Amino acid sequence: MRRSNYFAAACAVVLAFGVSAASAEDFFIPGQQRQAAPAPAAQPAPRPAPRPAPMAAEPSFAAGPADADGAPAAPLPPLPPMPELPPIAKANPPPAASIGVIGVPEVMRASIAAQAVDKAIGSRREKLNEDAQKEQAAWRELQQALAAQSSTMSPEQKRAKERDLQDRIATAQKQFRDRARIIQEAAQYGVSQIERALVAVIRQVADSHSMNLVLHRSQVALNVSNFDITDEVVAQLNKVLPSVVIPPDGMALADMPPQPAQVVTPTNAGPRATAPIPAAGPRP
Repeated sequence: MRRSNYFAAACAVVLAFGVSAASAEDFFIPGQQRQAAPAPAAQPAPRPAPRPAPMAAEPSFAAGPADADGAPAAPLPPLPPMPELPPIAKANPPPAASIGVIGVPEVMRASIAAQAVDKAIGSRREKLNEDAQKEQAAWRELQQALAAQSSTMSPEQKRAKERDLQDRIATAQKQFRDRARIIQEAAQYGVSQIERALVAVIRQVADSHSMNLVLHRSQVALNVSNFDITDEVVAQLNKVLPSVVIPPDGMALADMPPQPAQVVTPTNAGPRATAPIPAAGPRP
Protein backbone atom coordinates (compact mmCIF):
# COMPACT_ATOMS: atom_id res chain seq x y z
CA MET A 1 0.00 0.00 0.00
CA ARG A 2 2.84 2.36 0.85
CA ARG A 3 4.56 1.67 -2.47
CA SER A 4 1.39 2.53 -4.38
CA ASN A 5 1.13 5.83 -2.46
CA TYR A 6 4.71 6.69 -3.39
CA PHE A 7 3.98 5.84 -7.02
CA ALA A 8 0.85 8.00 -7.05
CA ALA A 9 2.73 10.92 -5.49
CA ALA A 10 5.53 10.61 -8.03
CA CYS A 11 3.03 10.56 -10.90
CA ALA A 12 1.35 13.67 -9.50
CA VAL A 13 4.68 15.51 -9.42
CA VAL A 14 5.50 14.48 -12.98
CA LEU A 15 2.07 15.50 -14.24
CA ALA A 16 2.24 18.84 -12.45
CA PHE A 17 5.64 19.55 -13.97
CA GLY A 18 4.41 18.56 -17.42
CA VAL A 19 1.37 20.85 -17.21
CA SER A 20 3.37 23.84 -16.00
CA ALA A 21 6.07 23.26 -18.61
CA ALA A 22 3.57 22.83 -21.44
CA SER A 23 1.76 26.02 -20.49
CA ALA A 24 4.94 28.11 -20.62
CA GLU A 25 5.32 30.38 -23.61
CA ASP A 26 7.79 29.32 -26.31
CA PHE A 27 8.56 26.05 -24.50
CA PHE A 28 10.97 23.65 -26.18
CA ILE A 29 13.24 20.78 -25.18
CA PRO A 30 16.99 21.37 -25.67
CA GLY A 31 18.47 19.00 -28.25
CA GLN A 32 15.17 18.69 -30.17
CA GLN A 33 13.93 20.76 -33.08
CA ARG A 34 11.83 23.69 -31.97
CA GLN A 35 8.25 23.42 -33.15
CA ALA A 36 7.21 26.11 -35.56
CA ALA A 37 5.06 28.73 -33.90
CA PRO A 38 1.74 29.67 -35.56
CA ALA A 39 2.06 32.50 -38.02
CA PRO A 40 1.10 35.83 -36.40
CA ALA A 41 -1.71 37.89 -37.76
CA ALA A 42 -0.82 40.48 -40.36
CA GLN A 43 0.26 43.76 -38.79
CA PRO A 44 0.74 47.14 -40.40
CA ALA A 45 4.30 47.90 -41.46
CA PRO A 46 6.15 49.51 -38.55
CA ARG A 47 7.66 52.91 -38.87
CA PRO A 48 11.44 53.03 -39.26
CA ALA A 49 13.17 53.17 -35.90
CA PRO A 50 15.08 56.34 -35.09
CA ARG A 51 18.83 56.19 -35.58
CA PRO A 52 20.66 55.34 -32.34
CA ALA A 53 22.80 57.93 -30.69
CA PRO A 54 26.55 57.61 -31.39
CA MET A 55 28.44 55.44 -28.90
CA ALA A 56 30.55 57.22 -26.35
CA ALA A 57 34.30 57.17 -26.75
CA GLU A 58 34.70 54.99 -23.65
CA PRO A 59 31.82 52.53 -23.45
CA SER A 60 30.95 51.31 -19.98
CA PHE A 61 30.10 47.74 -19.08
CA ALA A 62 27.09 48.82 -17.05
CA ALA A 63 24.64 46.37 -18.58
CA GLY A 64 24.63 43.38 -16.26
CA PRO A 65 22.68 40.13 -16.52
CA ALA A 66 18.93 40.40 -16.74
CA ASP A 67 16.93 39.79 -13.59
CA ALA A 68 14.02 37.38 -13.21
CA ASP A 69 11.61 39.80 -14.94
CA GLY A 70 13.87 40.23 -17.97
CA ALA A 71 14.87 43.81 -17.07
CA PRO A 72 18.60 44.64 -17.02
CA ALA A 73 20.27 44.55 -13.63
CA ALA A 74 21.59 47.61 -11.87
CA PRO A 75 24.76 49.12 -13.37
CA LEU A 76 28.05 47.93 -11.94
CA PRO A 77 30.05 50.42 -9.89
CA PRO A 78 33.33 51.70 -11.34
CA LEU A 79 36.19 49.25 -11.05
CA PRO A 80 39.11 50.04 -8.74
CA PRO A 81 42.28 51.34 -10.34
CA MET A 82 44.40 48.84 -12.26
CA PRO A 83 47.45 47.80 -10.24
CA GLU A 84 50.81 48.76 -11.63
CA LEU A 85 52.72 45.81 -13.05
CA PRO A 86 56.27 45.54 -11.69
CA PRO A 87 59.00 44.93 -14.24
CA ILE A 88 60.14 41.35 -14.87
CA ALA A 89 63.75 40.49 -15.49
CA LYS A 90 64.61 39.21 -18.93
CA ALA A 91 64.75 35.40 -18.94
CA ASN A 92 66.40 32.95 -21.27
CA PRO A 93 64.17 31.66 -24.07
CA PRO A 94 63.06 28.01 -23.85
CA PRO A 95 64.89 25.47 -25.96
CA ALA A 96 63.62 24.61 -29.40
CA ALA A 97 60.83 22.06 -29.15
CA SER A 98 61.67 18.49 -30.08
CA ILE A 99 58.26 16.82 -30.03
CA GLY A 100 57.19 13.24 -29.52
CA VAL A 101 53.74 11.64 -29.60
CA ILE A 102 52.44 8.71 -27.54
CA GLY A 103 49.16 6.81 -27.27
CA VAL A 104 48.79 6.02 -23.57
CA PRO A 105 45.63 3.86 -23.93
CA GLU A 106 47.44 1.76 -26.51
CA VAL A 107 50.40 1.36 -24.15
CA MET A 108 48.15 0.26 -21.29
CA ARG A 109 46.37 -2.28 -23.49
CA ALA A 110 49.68 -3.74 -24.67
CA SER A 111 51.29 -3.76 -21.22
CA ILE A 112 51.78 -7.29 -19.89
CA ALA A 113 51.49 -6.07 -16.32
CA ALA A 114 48.24 -4.19 -17.06
CA GLN A 115 46.78 -7.29 -18.70
CA ALA A 116 47.62 -9.35 -15.59
CA VAL A 117 46.00 -6.77 -13.30
CA ASP A 118 42.89 -6.67 -15.47
CA LYS A 119 42.60 -10.47 -15.43
CA ALA A 120 43.07 -10.78 -11.66
CA ILE A 121 40.71 -7.93 -10.79
CA GLY A 122 38.11 -9.14 -13.30
CA SER A 123 38.05 -12.61 -11.76
CA ARG A 124 37.62 -11.15 -8.25
CA ARG A 125 34.73 -8.99 -9.38
CA GLU A 126 33.03 -11.95 -11.05
CA LYS A 127 33.38 -13.96 -7.82
CA LEU A 128 31.90 -11.08 -5.83
CA ASN A 129 28.97 -10.87 -8.24
CA GLU A 130 28.32 -14.61 -7.98
CA ASP A 131 28.39 -14.51 -4.17
CA ALA A 132 26.03 -11.54 -4.13
CA GLN A 133 23.55 -13.33 -6.39
CA LYS A 134 23.65 -16.44 -4.18
CA GLU A 135 23.03 -14.38 -1.07
CA GLN A 136 20.12 -12.57 -2.69
CA ALA A 137 18.58 -15.92 -3.66
CA ALA A 138 18.90 -17.05 -0.03
CA TRP A 139 17.12 -13.87 1.12
CA ARG A 140 14.22 -14.57 -1.22
CA GLU A 141 13.91 -18.13 0.06
CA LEU A 142 13.86 -16.96 3.68
CA GLN A 143 11.26 -14.32 2.88
CA GLN A 144 9.04 -16.89 1.17
CA ALA A 145 9.43 -19.31 4.08
CA LEU A 146 8.58 -16.57 6.55
CA ALA A 147 5.47 -15.62 4.57
CA ALA A 148 4.36 -19.29 4.47
CA GLN A 149 4.87 -19.78 8.23
CA SER A 150 3.48 -16.43 9.36
CA SER A 151 0.00 -17.88 10.01
CA THR A 152 1.41 -20.44 12.49
CA MET A 153 3.62 -18.00 14.42
CA SER A 154 2.79 -15.54 17.14
CA PRO A 155 3.40 -11.82 16.48
CA GLU A 156 6.50 -11.91 18.70
CA GLN A 157 7.95 -14.86 16.80
CA LYS A 158 7.20 -13.23 13.47
CA ARG A 159 8.89 -9.98 14.51
CA ALA A 160 11.92 -11.91 15.75
CA LYS A 161 12.24 -13.76 12.43
CA GLU A 162 11.91 -10.50 10.51
CA ARG A 163 14.61 -8.87 12.66
CA ASP A 164 16.93 -11.82 12.06
CA LEU A 165 16.41 -11.54 8.32
CA GLN A 166 16.98 -7.78 8.34
CA ASP A 167 20.19 -8.21 10.37
CA ARG A 168 21.45 -10.83 7.91
CA ILE A 169 20.72 -8.58 4.95
CA ALA A 170 22.43 -5.56 6.56
CA THR A 171 25.49 -7.63 7.53
CA ALA A 172 25.82 -9.15 4.05
CA GLN A 173 25.45 -5.78 2.35
CA LYS A 174 28.25 -4.33 4.47
CA GLN A 175 30.48 -7.30 3.68
CA PHE A 176 29.86 -6.94 -0.05
CA ARG A 177 30.62 -3.21 0.11
CA ASP A 178 33.87 -3.91 1.95
CA ARG A 179 34.86 -6.57 -0.59
CA ALA A 180 34.11 -4.22 -3.49
CA ARG A 181 36.21 -1.49 -1.87
CA ILE A 182 39.13 -3.89 -1.31
CA ILE A 183 38.97 -5.03 -4.94
CA GLN A 184 38.99 -1.42 -6.15
CA GLU A 185 41.95 -0.61 -3.91
CA ALA A 186 43.87 -3.60 -5.31
CA ALA A 187 43.17 -2.46 -8.87
CA GLN A 188 44.33 1.07 -8.12
CA TYR A 189 47.46 -0.27 -6.38
CA GLY A 190 48.45 -2.27 -9.45
CA VAL A 191 47.69 0.52 -11.93
CA SER A 192 49.66 3.04 -9.83
CA GLN A 193 52.76 0.88 -10.16
CA ILE A 194 52.32 0.76 -13.94
CA GLU A 195 51.81 4.52 -14.16
CA ARG A 196 54.91 5.20 -12.07
CA ALA A 197 57.05 2.99 -14.33
CA LEU A 198 55.41 4.41 -17.45
CA VAL A 199 56.44 7.97 -16.55
CA ALA A 200 60.05 6.86 -16.16
CA VAL A 201 60.00 4.85 -19.40
CA ILE A 202 58.52 7.75 -21.38
CA ARG A 203 61.30 10.00 -20.10
CA GLN A 204 63.87 7.35 -20.97
CA VAL A 205 62.63 6.86 -24.53
CA ALA A 206 62.20 10.61 -25.04
CA ASP A 207 65.77 11.22 -23.85
CA SER A 208 67.05 8.65 -26.32
CA HIS A 209 65.49 10.71 -29.14
CA SER A 210 66.48 14.09 -27.59
CA MET A 211 62.79 14.94 -27.21
CA ASN A 212 61.80 17.58 -24.67
CA LEU A 213 58.04 17.61 -25.28
CA VAL A 214 55.77 14.55 -25.49
CA LEU A 215 52.08 14.96 -26.35
CA HIS A 216 49.13 12.61 -26.17
CA ARG A 217 48.29 11.21 -29.58
CA SER A 218 44.61 12.10 -29.08
CA GLN A 219 45.56 15.78 -28.79
CA VAL A 220 47.40 15.86 -32.14
CA ALA A 221 45.48 16.24 -35.38
CA LEU A 222 48.36 15.27 -37.66
CA ASN A 223 51.84 13.90 -37.07
CA VAL A 224 54.54 11.93 -38.83
CA SER A 225 55.22 8.36 -37.75
CA ASN A 226 58.76 9.32 -36.71
CA PHE A 227 57.27 11.39 -33.87
CA ASP A 228 55.37 8.42 -32.39
CA ILE A 229 57.19 6.57 -29.59
CA THR A 230 54.28 4.34 -28.54
CA ASP A 231 55.80 1.05 -29.73
CA GLU A 232 59.17 1.81 -28.15
CA VAL A 233 57.53 2.67 -24.84
CA VAL A 234 55.52 -0.58 -24.91
CA ALA A 235 58.62 -2.66 -25.55
CA GLN A 236 60.62 -0.95 -22.82
CA LEU A 237 57.75 -1.05 -20.31
CA ASN A 238 57.20 -4.78 -20.80
CA LYS A 239 60.94 -5.31 -20.36
CA VAL A 240 61.32 -3.41 -17.08
CA LEU A 241 57.87 -4.16 -15.59
CA PRO A 242 56.49 -7.53 -16.73
CA SER A 243 54.39 -7.84 -13.54
CA VAL A 244 53.26 -5.83 -10.54
CA VAL A 245 52.38 -6.57 -6.93
CA ILE A 246 48.69 -6.68 -6.02
CA PRO A 247 47.27 -7.64 -2.62
CA PRO A 248 45.94 -11.19 -2.23
CA ASP A 249 42.22 -11.64 -2.73
CA GLY A 250 40.36 -10.28 0.30
CA MET A 251 43.35 -8.44 1.82
CA ALA A 252 43.07 -4.69 2.31
CA LEU A 253 45.99 -2.43 1.48
CA ALA A 254 46.35 -1.49 5.14
CA ASP A 255 47.05 -5.15 6.00
CA MET A 256 49.70 -5.67 3.33
CA PRO A 257 53.28 -6.22 4.53
CA PRO A 258 55.91 -3.72 3.32
CA GLN A 259 57.04 -4.41 -0.22
CA PRO A 260 60.63 -4.18 -1.47
CA ALA A 261 61.44 -1.05 -3.42
CA GLN A 262 60.90 -1.26 -7.17
CA VAL A 263 62.40 1.79 -8.83
CA VAL A 264 62.73 2.34 -12.56
CA THR A 265 65.46 4.92 -13.09
CA PRO A 266 65.53 6.82 -16.40
CA THR A 267 68.75 7.90 -18.05
CA ASN A 268 70.28 11.20 -17.03
CA ALA A 269 70.80 12.45 -20.58
CA GLY A 270 68.83 15.44 -21.74
CA PRO A 271 66.07 17.50 -20.08
CA ARG A 272 63.29 15.72 -18.22
CA ALA A 273 59.61 16.22 -18.79
CA THR A 274 57.51 17.27 -15.83
CA ALA A 275 53.98 16.55 -17.10
CA PRO A 276 52.33 13.36 -15.78
CA ILE A 277 51.77 11.81 -19.22
CA PRO A 278 49.92 8.65 -18.05
CA ALA A 279 47.10 10.71 -16.52
CA ALA A 280 45.00 10.08 -19.65
CA GLY A 281 45.34 6.30 -19.46
CA PRO A 282 42.41 4.01 -18.56
CA ARG A 283 41.87 2.85 -15.00
CA PRO A 284 40.25 -0.41 -13.90
